[in-house]
Amino acid sequence: MASHRRPKQSSRTRVTVLTVTAAAAVALTSQAANAAPKPTKSEVKAKVDKLYEEAERATNQYDGAKEKQKKLEKEIDQLQDKVAREQDELNELRSGIGAMASEQYRSGGIDPSVQLFLSADPDDYLDKASTLDSLSEQQLDSLKKVQAKQRTLAQERSEASEKLKDLADTRTELGKRKDEIQGKLSKAQKLLNSLTAAERQEMADEEARASRSSAGRVDLGNEAAASRYGAAALSAAASQIGKPYVRGGTGPNSYDCSGLTQWAYGQAGLQISRVTYTQVNDGTRIGMSQLKPGDLVFFNNTEHVGLYAGGGQVLHAPYPGAVVRYESMSTIGSFQFGVRVAG
Repeated sequence: MASHRRPKQSSRTRVTVLTVTAAAAVALTSQAANAAPKPTKSEVKAKVDKLYEEAERATNQYDGAKEKQKKLEKEIDQLQDKVAREQDELNELRSGIGAMASEQYRSGGIDPSVQLFLSADPDDYLDKASTLDSLSEQQLDSLKKVQAKQRTLAQERSEASEKLKDLADTRTELGKRKDEIQGKLSKAQKLLNSLTAAERQEMADEEARASRSSAGRVDLGNEAAASRYGAAALSAAASQIGKPYVRGGTGPNSYDCSGLTQWAYGQAGLQISRVTYTQVNDGTRIGMSQLKPGDLVFFNNTEHVGLYAGGGQVLHAPYPGAVVRYESMSTIGSFQFGVRVAG
């Protein structure tokens, strides 16, 4: 009778199957171990806050480059106008030399010194021509004026060329900073998108509560302002509560942090500089215990600035997605120092 028993699996086959199964199990275990746990809402918020801080640093650098670009463009325009005027004056002086040559020609021939001038480079001509006895004092004076004007013109053209190169470098820097800012903000948005709809709503509600609290009653105490300018700047900034933070914003519809402080002091009648890196030098530095309403207050290695409002509160434009509002100094970041702007 034929046997119907299944033939035994060879030892080699069983070993291969067991090996593959074990390897798959190890791989799955490794993947599970390496899979990063989903960040909590508080962890996402901390990372997003850090990215906003880095974006603000890049924004300050962008704003600084933007200011430099405006300054360079103005200086270049002025230099080019000056070069044009100098060229006109040089052409007029040269016309005088030409008239001198024409007069001599009509009198019987051009003086060798004048002829030399008309055919040579005027910049080194004077050194050759001044040794000629035939030059009158008036002629020598005319030639000196031409030479001086040409040297001035060459210097101004060189200066304009350097500024144009600086302008090109500044525009390149602007592009880099703009890309950096967009990268930071995009990364922050990607993190926010990783949260559930409910978590995102919770964060939005917290932001809304912070803004409503600022717009409502905030205890600022009864501290006297640092000066009438400080009081006026603080009052002006308070009138902007609720306006959105926008990178590069200088008012009156939106602001970044230093844009708000510059606008506020401008309304008070004092012009301060545009970015945090220069606003730190727009007055006298003071410590936390010396702060009075209207003083500038700097945080996070001077990357962020606001106006001290009294009672430990700061009036500022916080970050993307937020609005101009009061906020406790203890929640903004690492305090650096204050600056009292004097009129």
